[in-house]
Amino acid sequence: MEDSSRILKVLLFLTFSVHLSSAGIHTLQYLYTALINFSPVGLVDGEQFVSYDSNIKKLIPKTEWIKKVKADDPRYWERETDRAHDQQEFFQNNLATVMQSFNQTEGVHTLQRMYGCERNGENTTRGYDQYGYDGEDFISLNLKTATWTAAKRQAVIFINNWDPRGEKAKYWKDFLQNDCIDWLKKYVSYARETLERKVRPEASVFQKHSTPPEVVCHATGFFPKALNITWQKDGEEVHENVELRETLPNHDGSFQKRSILTVPAEELQKHTYTCVIQHSSLEKELVLEVPKSSVKLQIYSES
Repeated sequence: MEDSSRILKVLLFLTFSVHLSSAGIHTLQYLYTALINFSPVGLVDGEQFVSYDSNIKKLIPKTEWIKKVKADDPRYWERETDRAHDQQEFFQNNLATVMQSFNQTEGVHTLQRMYGCERNGENTTRGYDQYGYDGEDFISLNLKTATWTAAKRQAVIFINNWDPRGEKAKYWKDFLQNDCIDWLKKYVSYARETLERKVRPEASVFQKHSTPPEVVCHATGFFPKALNITWQKDGEEVHENVELRETLPNHDGSFQKRSILTVPAEELQKHTYTCVIQHSSLEKELVLEVPKSSVKLQIYSES
């Protein structure tokens, strides 16, 4: 049970810390997680383009467009595989050091790293680099001062042992502000056709058998990621008792999102409730009426 709780913390750390792309912003991000195996992934605009298999020590392409890089950079896969392998050794060597900072000698523990950069238009850029331990913030890089910020007392001990002269902090500040942006530009040029595609959502609205009664509006299969779901009652927007869930990835590179409205059954009978979906692929907003019966399902699908 303790291990399951720890894994959940890891997932929550990643869920709430990931920097998501919005309209006009492109992002490059790397996520490293050492739990049982070392599991790094790279993402452009929130879509995974590469991963590293620590068992076979090989970098795996996850999109077709990333394969184009070899023509311009023949040593790309060899170099990036070596980089991932170095990070694997770093996590293995330093996890023990972090555990010592917490006076821990056994148990399942996790060390994570999340770093990347984003670019808005031609001029505005931003970078970040942060580490988590057991699903909680541990250290982060301050790009203005090129120093590490400790999230807790034990992290101060780690920083003093790991980067006493601040050389790593200076290196990663330079990387995030220069190399990372250059790679982001290159990746976006390779992936432009994929990143700029527009795929309409398939949507449904239905009542759940629950107490209190809930109505679910679900959209899936859409791209790009930004999509908005709102509720209306007799044509007027509803803001209370609404739970808007996080946007989640599908296996095919598209996304899904849902919103849940809690409303008494008698209200559903007396009033007309609708789910309104807005997305860049739609010429006009998509409006689905909530069925009066929990048996019925209102569905929209592009034919």
